[in-house]
Amino acid sequence: MGSFKAISCWSFPRSGEEDDFERHYWEVHVPLAAAIPGTVSLTLTRTAEGLEGAAPSYYRVAETVFESKEALEAAMGTPQWDALRADAAVMHERFGVTLANGLGDPVAVELTAGPAGSAGASAPAPPEGPEG
Repeated sequence: MGSFKAISCWSFPRSGEEDDFERHYWEVHVPLAAAIPGTVSLTLTRTAEGLEGAAPSYYRVAETVFESKEALEAAMGTPQWDALRADAAVMHERFGVTLANGLGDPVAVELTAGPAGSAGASAPAPPEGPEG
């Protein structure tokens, strides 16, 4: 079975509003997201740190998997989707957050034993393009 992923990256809420944001996120927004028809899985991450000691680029990341691009497109025409989008607008206004989104086909990479560059490691093959 194939899958299609929507990735949503939330910016940081205004300073001092993190607890209120989290409460709203878990009590209102997450249940709305979980109710979207056709959702196969929903993974939520609160980023606590960035790479190599840097600050994280995003406050929260949500990964929503659908069976296909068509399943996502169908979900986007539902009242549940409209409710989720309306709540995101409330969150933008109330907490000063922004939301960056991306869509695509996930590609699983089989990991090999051994560190990169060793004889046991091999680079994954790129996914096939649309032409085959």
